[in-house]
Amino acid sequence: MSSQNVDELDDSSAPLIEHLKELRSRLIWSALAFVVAMVLCYLVWNPIYNFLTKPICAALEDRGQECGLILLKLQEGFTVALRISFFGGFILAFPVIAYQLWRFVAPGLYRSEKRAFLPFLVASPVMFAIGAAFAYYVILPMVFSFFLGFQQGPLALPDDPAGVEASTNTDLAGIVFQGSVSEYLNLTTRFILAFGLSFQLPVALALMGRAGLVSAQTLASTRRYAVVLILTLAACLTPPDVGSQLVLFSVVYGLYEISIQVVRQIEKSREKELRAQGLWDEDA
Repeated sequence: MSSQNVDELDDSSAPLIEHLKELRSRLIWSALAFVVAMVLCYLVWNPIYNFLTKPICAALEDRGQECGLILLKLQEGFTVALRISFFGGFILAFPVIAYQLWRFVAPGLYRSEKRAFLPFLVASPVMFAIGAAFAYYVILPMVFSFFLGFQQGPLALPDDPAGVEASTNTDLAGIVFQGSVSEYLNLTTRFILAFGLSFQLPVALALMGRAGLVSAQTLASTRRYAVVLILTLAACLTPPDVGSQLVLFSVVYGLYEISIQVVRQIEKSREKELRAQGLWDEDA
């Protein structure tokens, strides 16, 4: 067999101790990048907080209410700053962590495998950003508007700014949103991370399809199991309310159907390539 038909591994295979040293080096660089990113985010945690609270402020403004969150504990302000730093540091350091992972895995891959894997490595942060933006700009405003609709009283009636309806009903018990900063950030970041990670599904399944681990026919035949699994993940990743879970389920299941079509296109491209090389086996 000629050398042109055989993929060659980069460099020579290193002993186990060398792999462990390489892994330690990559982990150290990843941890260092995360710590540096976390410190940078801590220095600007106020602008990040202002950005994360824009959806709730917009929803409150639409109802004629003042935007404000409260601290329930004395140390809550500091823990909120740390939480924002951790959240922002992870997102900021993610490209560096992904690059370190690639540098560790790449020497053990064939050249053809590198060419196949690299597009998915680029697509992963892009899809995460799309999912996070979808949660921030589309899902969160709808969720907050829905939740705020359960308020009542003179401060919570958008169609009655003067409080006339409330003043004529002395038995009306007011229900007004006074949210905790920590609780709000926990809800918001969970939504952003849940949708960001959920948008990785087409990337993961397409990569598995490219490696031949799954097929479009297999994914299509296991839809019923996928529905159960997606419902379970939606219940775990979102707050305990049916509306949020249904929204996440609808999005992830839509991505699952898109993944089936992506894997099918990958299979067609592979078949076309093998037919051109005369290696396609109809029985297989």
